[in-house]
Amino acid sequence: MNRWLPFEWIAALRFLAEGRMQTVFILGGVTIGVGVIVFMSAMLAGLQANFIRRVLTSQPQIQLLPREEAARPLRAVRGVIEAAVVQRPTQRILSIDQWQAIAAAVRARPDVLVVAPTVAGSALAVRGDASRSISVVGMDPAQYFRIVRVPDYLVAGEARLGTDDIVVGSELARNLGAGVGDRINVTTARGGQRTLTVTGIVDFGNKGANERSTYVALRTAQSLLDLVGGATTIDVTVADIYAADVIARDIAGMAPVKADSWITTNAQFFTAVRAQQTSNTLIRLFVGLSVAFGIAAVLVVSVIQRSKDIGILRAMGASRGRILRIFLVQGGVLGFAGSVLGSVLGAGSLFLWHRWFRQADGSELFPLVLTADLFAAAAMLAALTGVLAALAPAVRAASIDPVDAIRG
Repeated sequence: MNRWLPFEWIAALRFLAEGRMQTVFILGGVTIGVGVIVFMSAMLAGLQANFIRRVLTSQPQIQLLPREEAARPLRAVRGVIEAAVVQRPTQRILSIDQWQAIAAAVRARPDVLVVAPTVAGSALAVRGDASRSISVVGMDPAQYFRIVRVPDYLVAGEARLGTDDIVVGSELARNLGAGVGDRINVTTARGGQRTLTVTGIVDFGNKGANERSTYVALRTAQSLLDLVGGATTIDVTVADIYAADVIARDIAGMAPVKADSWITTNAQFFTAVRAQQTSNTLIRLFVGLSVAFGIAAVLVVSVIQRSKDIGILRAMGASRGRILRIFLVQGGVLGFAGSVLGSVLGAGSLFLWHRWFRQADGSELFPLVLTADLFAAAAMLAALTGVLAALAPAVRAASIDPVDAIRG
């Protein structure tokens, strides 16, 4: 096989083989460093994917709402202000003006996937002596369940919503002492009242949501909230989830609505993610620097130990460029081999962590996210780090005078 290798590769591999103890130690350092980088990168990607999956299956990516009512000062005929103090008006439950036309215009956009009008408001749920304040969401299940995947969170019953059906949160069902098939009375401040049958119970993994969330058919909510033919919100799913903020601003500019994206409503999450990404980047940077200094230190020692060999090679006609490339090849080989071993170590550690560390209910802490891009990036980065780390020792080796090296 050696006959097919360039001279620089033959010499570099022979030097690594002769100093096998040094080679083993530096390979161990590179392996651990790359393993840490792969493990942390994959774990952070899994945590982000898990949160985004939970967020995007429990709330719309864009929600269109009617604009808030604004109070205006009363003025006299000649422009004199009659009331100097203007109080903010109570925000009533309002339907979006011409919501059908707005929904049709949004649905026609190529970057929008699903549009679902909804009617949402507060109500009081009563069963026997128990009563609780609830949030009622009325919608068309065929469209809405493509945005908020309520059936995925069912713990009892089914997500069937007829005219007299209701799906409730698990905490609310417990507080009311209600199960699937039981009836509860729902009353609103606008005088609406219905007796509804519980067809399903959902658990969103959030106590607050489980205490208040209820789902009914669109017409049922319109009747309860006295908004016949109306819609208080329009929920939207888009093709590119990270472009939701831009699309929301575009929709708000073309239609008389307020548009909130999931990015805006989860601003704290993105702040935390940015902080995690910054800390992860710093850790990877310092690990990479440690690996680079380790490779450089080993190769500097190798240059000192092999000064006579380098002098002989120079005396036999090896150019400075060839000597330079020998040590650059050593650095690249150490970096690449360490990245392969480190990728295996990081992936194996992640598999073990994912298998043995679980949440209290037995579910996974985060989804396992391992992509070929991660391993390719680790291999390229480690190989490049090895070459750059070997640059200074290589320059020193290439500058050795052959006569002085042989005499020394």
